[in-house]
Amino acid sequence: MAPPRSEGERSEPERSGGPTSPAAAAPAGGGPLPDPEVPAKPVRRHHTAEYKLRMLREADTCGPGGIAALLRREGLYSSALTEWRRQRELGQLAGLASRKRGRKPAPRNPLIAENERLRRDVDGLQKRLRQAETIIEVQKKLCEVLGLPVATPPESKEKNG
Repeated sequence: MAPPRSEGERSEPERSGGPTSPAAAAPAGGGPLPDPEVPAKPVRRHHTAEYKLRMLREADTCGPGGIAALLRREGLYSSALTEWRRQRELGQLAGLASRKRGRKPAPRNPLIAENERLRRDVDGLQKRLRQAETIIEVQKKLCEVLGLPVATPPESKEKNG
């Protein structure tokens, strides 16, 4: 029968051989530990056309096992080299240059700009018309208060009568 355990005692025996403190787990170079946090959004790497061509030239001169070392050193995948080679063979220099991702903007119709300008003009004229109508109404009320005759334009007589 096993001896009874106290409250804070572990059920597993202590392990030996591994570091037991954070100071003992520090890298051999004595530098700071790398940040274990993973960024919320991964950063997409973009390579310039010059870099891609340089990597292709280096890969072409590598011997057996050299390409693997090149890929490890640069942090690349073999599929990237394959794609870059295909683009180079097709003569797609534009394909080697970094491109902006996403939907391309639609070509701007020149009539849209004119339409927007005309809408702004109409809005401005409507605002001036409302101001003028307000001023006329105030003048009519002032004439009524002062007892002055109010002259109505001839076209409004035709509308009313």
